[in-house]
Formats: sequence, C-alpha cells, structure tokens
Amino acid sequence: MLNAMSASTAFSPVKTLMTSLDYLHRPARLRVLLRTAGQRFNPPRPPEIYEPAVTRRQDGLLASGAAQPHERATLHRIFRRGPNPTIVLGGFVPDSTESVYLIKDLLLRHGSVYCVNYPRTGFNAELLFAQLDDLVDEIAQYHHRVPTFFSVSYGCGLVFEWLRRRRLAGGERSIGGLVFVSPVVCTDDLLPRGAKKASTLLGRAIAPFMAGDAPPDERAIEKARALFAKMFEAGAQNREALKSVMNADEAIELRDRVLGTIRSITQGGACERVRSLQSMSSPIDYFNPATLPLSGAPTLILYAEKEDSVLDPGSPTRFVLESAHQAYFPRSRCAVVSNPKGAAVQHASLIFHHENFRPALHAFYGRIRTGQLSAA
Repeated sequence: MLNAMSASTAFSPVKTLMTSLDYLHRPARLRVLLRTAGQRFNPPRPPEIYEPAVTRRQDGLLASGAAQPHERATLHRIFRRGPNPTIVLGGFVPDSTESVYLIKDLLLRHGSVYCVNYPRTGFNAELLFAQLDDLVDEIAQYHHRVPTFFSVSYGCGLVFEWLRRRRLAGGERSIGGLVFVSPVVCTDDLLPRGAKKASTLLGRAIAPFMAGDAPPDERAIEKARALFAKMFEAGAQNREALKSVMNADEAIELRDRVLGTIRSITQGGACERVRSLQSMSSPIDYFNPATLPLSGAPTLILYAEKEDSVLDPGSPTRFVLESAHQAYFPRSRCAVVSNPKGAAVQHASLIFHHENFRPALHAFYGRIRTGQLSAA
C-alpha cells in the first residue's frame, strides 16, 4: 500500500502550526510552556528499539514457517523503575509511539512503557500474539511485574482476540490491568454487514480492502491514505484542540512521524491488517461460559463523546461494552470522555484531547494493583 502522499493531502502549512501558539489564551499557553520548559532541563528520553530477552514463542512460529521475519512487530521501550509497566498497542495509524506522545509521562510514573509498532510491509496476528506472550513472560521473569495493556482503536481488537484465545486455551494471562480507548474489535464496528456504503471515514478507508479476494488497486489505496491523513488533520488543524497540547516544534515533529507512517505502509501491510480485523469475532459471539469473563484484571473502557466519524452507530462492541462490560471484565468501568470547554473529543483523540483523557487514566492507574507478580 501507499506510495508517496500527494501535496494535496499534506498537512496544513507549517507557518500555521508555528504561529498557532500566538493565539492561545493564557492558561493554555502556560501549560504548554511549563511542560516544554521542564523538558529543556530534563529532556524526555525517546523510545528505544527494544530487543526482548524472551523470544521462545515467536522463534517457534518463525522456525515453523507459519510467520515471516518481516511480519514481526517492532518494540520500543522507555525504561522507568516502577510497579506497573505498560504495553501499548495503537490503532491502524498512528504508531503506538505516537498514540501516547503526550500521555507517556503519565504512564511512565508507574513504570516502563513498551510500545508495539506494527510492521509496515506485512502483518501476522499469530506472530504478534506470540510476541505479546513472550513479552509478558519476560516482564514476569526478569522484572517480577505484571503489565497493564493500553490499547487504542484497532489495537483493542488485537488485545480482545489475544485474551479470547488465551481464555479458550485454558486460562488468562497474568496482567495488571487493561485500558481500552475507543475500541474497534470487529469490522462490524466500522462497516455493518450487507451495507452498500460505509457511513464513517474509517469505514470508507477499509471498504476497498474488504470488497473481494483481489487486493485494491492503486487508486483505492491512495484514497485510503488520504482518508487516514484527513482524520489526523481534522484534529491537527483545529486551533481549539492545539491550544493546550503542544508547541510548534512538537506539532511539526508529530506531523512528520504520523504522515511518514501513512506513507510507508505497503499494500501488503495494509491488506493484512484489515484481514486480521476481518478474522476477529464480534464480542457478541463471545457470550458463553468458555470465553467469559475475558479477564479479571482491573479494566477501564473509554469512548469519546464524538465517535461517529469512525464507529458505525450500530457498533456491536460499543453496544456490549456499554450495556454489559462487567460480563467481559468483572472489575471494569466504562465512561465517555468529553470536553465541555472546547472542541468535542473525537475517536481515540489521545493527542489533541489528552488533557480530557488524563483524569480517568490518572485515577485508574492510581487504583490498580501494585503490579507485583504475587498479586496477579
């Protein structure tokens, strides 16, 4: 998928971003200045590519030929001593490292952060799940901790499927907590079965990949790329959303990373990600004693107040989580994140509305268990 993006789908002019702070009201500007000033004295450590010490399950898959090396996800880690390490799985785009760009400081207060960035040129769910199993084992074996999984949009579907499979295999993994932000767990969340036309932007982006056995042509791929860029730009061009978020340099850096990801995903990589979503069952189908509950770990489910650009109104995942989330996660809380003083919070808007997500996340991490292995 995805050749170079045309100029028409590029980000808004750099000048607009660089001058946006000139228009901030005083409290918003102060928040940005305090954060960036602190970073000058204590520069944030960028995520480093992490080579795991435990690779038994993924090595077995690769040796059997059931997966290929180019299908392996890349792990990035920011190390911190703390009781609650976090494993992050992002949506289709941006990468996990960008998804938590402005909330990683909150996560790092509790321990290391491991970001799982999906491969650009392929995707293999079995290999990803093997990587997650290995990483959970490594954190337990070497650090004597149990991780919290923090997943966003499509990443929530991967975590649901990983939990479902582990449950059917005879028991759940030892995990410290679960956070689901704007969950997308099956294709029906985006594009209802039998619908002739998608009603949402993300549904329109993935529809060509679901039209038949043949991969979509270059025109359809370019359209999908433009739609993903449009979803990102919708927040980035909104001055209200920018006010308390970032300075000009951060905005430019973020733009380059996100649009670079969109450009670099190949046709094969995009098709295989969508196929993995197609293969996932609707959570409605989980409703049996062999599958539920998925996990007894503390769980936080967060929806945005304005999900309609991404989630179909009949999303089965949203229906079951808002009406019966404790059947899936007995120690769960489900809430809607809103912004009463500005632009409405959009689907998975952890960048442009990170301040609105922070209270719920801060309270959740404050309540979950210490993460000691003996507590799992």
